[in-house]
Amino acid sequence: MNRVGAATVLRIDGLHKRFGDETAVDRLSLHVDRGECYGLLGPNGAGKSTTLRAVLGLTPADGGSIALLGHSIPDEARVARHRVGVVPQADMLDPDFTVTENLLVFGRYFGLSREMLRRRIDPLLEFAGLAHRRDARIGELSGGMRRRLTLARALINEPEVLFLDEPTTGLDPQARHLIWEWLQRLLARGTTIVLTTHFMEEAERLCDRLSIIDRGRKIAEDSPARLVKREIEPHVLEVRGPAARHWLLGAAQPLCSRTEWVGETAFGYCSEPHAALASLERLDGVQVLHRRANLEDVFLKLTGRELRD
Repeated sequence: MNRVGAATVLRIDGLHKRFGDETAVDRLSLHVDRGECYGLLGPNGAGKSTTLRAVLGLTPADGGSIALLGHSIPDEARVARHRVGVVPQADMLDPDFTVTENLLVFGRYFGLSREMLRRRIDPLLEFAGLAHRRDARIGELSGGMRRRLTLARALINEPEVLFLDEPTTGLDPQARHLIWEWLQRLLARGTTIVLTTHFMEEAERLCDRLSIIDRGRKIAEDSPARLVKREIEPHVLEVRGPAARHWLLGAAQPLCSRTEWVGETAFGYCSEPHAALASLERLDGVQVLHRRANLEDVFLKLTGRELRD
């Protein structure tokens, strides 16, 4: 659901980018409305980060058009970047500065006065839970603290749009949930968020809409709930044990809409699971997990299970 209005703050039409013989982004089109959280999901090398860099005017496109906050990119990228915040994959904090000094120096890039920065820094440190570490050097911070400081730094110019490139990668569950809470608070305030992520739970929690991208192409787009409803059967059975493959090749076939054998696990996808569960009760030597389908099931169905380097 769009939280504010229907004004489009980002529009990408036919974006195309090649690196040598490799196509990184292949005629990608999408739009992001003000106040929503829009996600870009895809395997490694799908073109997510390249798309973000093109949107920010940091990587020149080979074709297509980009408009960010009414500014044509890359021609007006510098002006547009003054109205956005960016959380990159790597924190890139200055280890020679304290927490407060990192915010001060970064804020100066936006032409903000020292007096204005002083007014903004204290609320940001409180927001990030770092007020008690304001004088600490970067090397004294945990990974979660550094990530929170990077998020606070991206908010120093009070951006209209916040871009996050895999914002919670490498964090423990506590830090990840804390950052999700902060992002939900920003959305409630009306900030527009565009994020790339490998965490399906993150996308389901935060995104109003998302695109699944594979090999540079958009292969699906909708809200997480509608994607799950449209693309996958509602029930999933995961079956392990000596008799799992026998069940998959036999009883599962007429009872499940779709089946897979992955590693040592049989997957059965069903609209109605009761008959399939009953067939498993008659088997010895199986462990069964019955669960509702989720966004990860959709992602794996559309992009495959092979590893991407």
